[in-house]
Amino acid sequence: MNALLKFAALSLVGTAVLASPAFAALKEGSQAPDFSAPAYLAGQPFTFKLADALKKGPVVVYFFPAAHTSGCNIEAHLFSEAIDQFKAQHATVIGVTAGNISELADFSKETEHCGGKFPVAADDGAKIARQYDALLLLKPGWSDRTSYVIAPSGRITHVYSSLSPKKHVQETLDAVKALKK
Repeated sequence: MNALLKFAALSLVGTAVLASPAFAALKEGSQAPDFSAPAYLAGQPFTFKLADALKKGPVVVYFFPAAHTSGCNIEAHLFSEAIDQFKAQHATVIGVTAGNISELADFSKETEHCGGKFPVAADDGAKIARQYDALLLLKPGWSDRTSYVIAPSGRITHVYSSLSPKKHVQETLDAVKALKK
């Protein structure tokens, strides 16, 4: 009976960990770590530099686990559908992942994903994700699904972390719009 109770307790703890949302350690008001990374836009390689993007306006840095996985496909497509709304706010959107980075060139141009509308960056070894405390708990070599809105000053103004891809676009778009108020 004792073994059964231990198993039940461990199962409950495991379920709670898996069901709970991820919480990014970088808080609103923190200075965003600067980074540059190899990236792709519509299949074309370039180097993305956060400092350069911030000169143009706010930046949405959204971390996602891996290209060509179900939730990440949905999230990329949702960002591609909303990209004109971000551009109207003079905001840059960049997806960053440590998973399946060899597939990013295709992922960036495929219409069912990014559609060539915004870049995705390769985070080899999850170094950037580690700086942003956006590592996937269940697979530490991959990025968690965490989105940051960074003001032109370099300060983080909004953080949203959830394995569900459905609210990241609305959360970050609302936060970008709030910067103008």
